Amino acid sequence: MLAGAALSLPTEKQYPVSSFTTSITDSTAPAEGTLEVTGLSGRPIQAKVKAFGSGKTLCFLHGLVGLNDHWEDSAMKLADRRRCVLLEMPLLNLRGDDCSITGVTDLTANFLREHVDGPVSLVGNSFGGHVALRLALDYPELVDSLILAGSSGLIEKTMVKGAQIRPSREWLAEKLEELFYDKSNVREEDLDRAHAELSVRGGARAMVRLSRSARHDHLGDRIKDIKSPVLLVWGRQDVVTPPEAAEQFANSLPDSRMVWFDKCGHAPMMEWPEKFAQAMAEFIDERDAAASK
Repeated sequence: MLAGAALSLPTEKQYPVSSFTTSITDSTAPAEGTLEVTGLSGRPIQAKVKAFGSGKTLCFLHGLVGLNDHWEDSAMKLADRRRCVLLEMPLLNLRGDDCSITGVTDLTANFLREHVDGPVSLVGNSFGGHVALRLALDYPELVDSLILAGSSGLIEKTMVKGAQIRPSREWLAEKLEELFYDKSNVREEDLDRAHAELSVRGGARAMVRLSRSARHDHLGDRIKDIKSPVLLVWGRQDVVTPPEAAEQFANSLPDSRMVWFDKCGHAPMMEWPEKFAQAMAEFIDERDAAASK
């Protein structure tokens, strides 16, 4: 059972935006820009970053077709408790050794080492949750705790079954609708953006390769080796990483707690941003209270 907590942050989403080029520091107004990260391929990757708040770091990791914007409604409400860092890797533009669950984990680890004071709390959805789990296993010194929503790593339904080299907009719309309990949560701009990225030569191949690498990276018995505290936030109607996946995580992780959202699919931070923020706040306050004893 999580301790209760009140949220006391501004509800307006529009803030003045500044930029940064090399490091992330505390800021009352969001800073937004790109930071260069190099991974297994040796090629520099431009990652989009948005940061706000102060204190210990919460780093948000998105799924295969995710964006920083998908976290913002929830993350803004945590800025009185944590420095929130939204990391948007150009997943569908990755090639070679970078284009795999191992490659993205390495890129993210290098980002954390080079640009963020650690260890950090990682918040991951879907593929991003899988990356967070791999970081906790492979680089535990970088990770303080995990908040996972619809994470892959144990059980997931592939989004790429039947994918064409250049997927049609109709096929993609159907796949995005699978992510939500309420299909009206599919944003037209997200569909347009994803279709444009997947229509570029190599974009669809990157999605297929990343998805397959995640499914082949079944974490199985390794999960029990994660010692960090973990909050699992799951939609009861998630058809991509179904409830039994959450139950397997809960049964395997040594220190975990479970929060279920009803009438919710694979992206609880988008369908229920207020409730998602509240669950994170309670977890954070519980952790802070335990650390102060």
